[in-house]
Amino acid sequence: MLDQQRDYVLRTVEERGVRLIRLWFTDVLGNLKSFAISPAELENALEDGMTFDGSSIDGFSRVQESDVLAVPDANTFVMLPWADTKAPEARVFCDIHNLDGSPFGGDPRQVLRRNLQRAQKLGLDFLIAPDIEFFYFAPPEHGQPPRPLDEASFFDLTTTDVTGTLRKETIRTLETMSIPVEYSFHEDAPSQHEIDLRHTDALTMADSVMTFRLVVKEVAAAQGVHATFMPKPLEGVQGSGMHLHLSLFDNDGNAFYSADDSYNLSDTAKKFMAGLLFHASEITAITNQTVNSYKRLVPGFEAPVHVSWARNNRSGLIRVPVPKRANPLATRIEYRSPDPACNPYLAFSVILAAGLRGIEQGYELPAEADANLFEMGDDALQKLGIDQLPQSLSDALRVMESSSLVHEALGEHIFEWFLRNKRSEWRGYKTQVTPFELNRYLRSI
Repeated sequence: MLDQQRDYVLRTVEERGVRLIRLWFTDVLGNLKSFAISPAELENALEDGMTFDGSSIDGFSRVQESDVLAVPDANTFVMLPWADTKAPEARVFCDIHNLDGSPFGGDPRQVLRRNLQRAQKLGLDFLIAPDIEFFYFAPPEHGQPPRPLDEASFFDLTTTDVTGTLRKETIRTLETMSIPVEYSFHEDAPSQHEIDLRHTDALTMADSVMTFRLVVKEVAAAQGVHATFMPKPLEGVQGSGMHLHLSLFDNDGNAFYSADDSYNLSDTAKKFMAGLLFHASEITAITNQTVNSYKRLVPGFEAPVHVSWARNNRSGLIRVPVPKRANPLATRIEYRSPDPACNPYLAFSVILAAGLRGIEQGYELPAEADANLFEMGDDALQKLGIDQLPQSLSDALRVMESSSLVHEALGEHIFEWFLRNKRSEWRGYKTQVTPFELNRYLRSI
């Protein structure tokens, strides 16, 4: 099968007259990286990989161990629709290896592969469908606040503005790159939009999220618009999340479904949910990795704050959507805290690790919290045994640092580097004097 896919890639490059093949991978924080090769190098790259200097990528190799191999995954080959038609280009995602052929510990894609292999040994495949929110703004001006392009709200039909056209063009581009879209609509905040991708396996979806972020920005930039996945770019309105619809499948079908349960949730689903809830605070630094992420995770703006679950309560961390027509294949859970600035390979890895820990160790799912938790006081929440997610990046890093689960899921290389990098970000943030402080204290103190 692998040889057939390689032959297909080589034949397509020749028949389509491809001039450049872009090799894509990500750094630890999920920034997309790339270098290009000519068609003459492609066969060798598919067979043996391409050497490059890993010390040039932040979080990869140290100078004394710099060279690594980018090995293209032929299954991810697609044509780039925005390239010059007279000089076609293609892209392919790569796994990063050490020169001896072993998986490179600093490669997020390899981290996800390893965690998925662990699930597969249990006979389980991990499927994900993300709801990805983002904003369109006028081109940013230094020192000036973002300027929305519309004042619309949920599901508003913005027929005359540029944002509706941008969404349509984005969907068309995604589908030409074999990334199917399920929904798209205007979100609640001004100039905020959501596009939902159809579910697939976690590795393909992580690649798709990386492609999605680039496509959204490319399509917007072509129209002179700035697209951003910053979690909370505007004060006073909701931020952007990346809600993840999760399910596990085995040889019998959807391992989350049970006809005998009032919620149609199997024991596997309940234990997976229990694992996610129990380890939620430990994995939050990965699913919400920026200082700005915690401006979104506050009460009153639909983002989850409390470690709880329910069927129709959007104030909780996990929601259990009611499937259409009680379709067993559609039974799933929705994990609501991640934001679109995270590294999807790492986020999917720690989410899966937490859920599998719940399955393997038989965690018990707490009672459903179907009340509006935003309206409850701390004492009432304490009596229900409901904790809060970390309220800052510093808090999240402190919990993550002591987590053996996250350490095991990420591996030593990424675990240690991520902590160092994000502590540095927090120190930089603490030294800033913000407009809030100047407006509040400068004249009154």
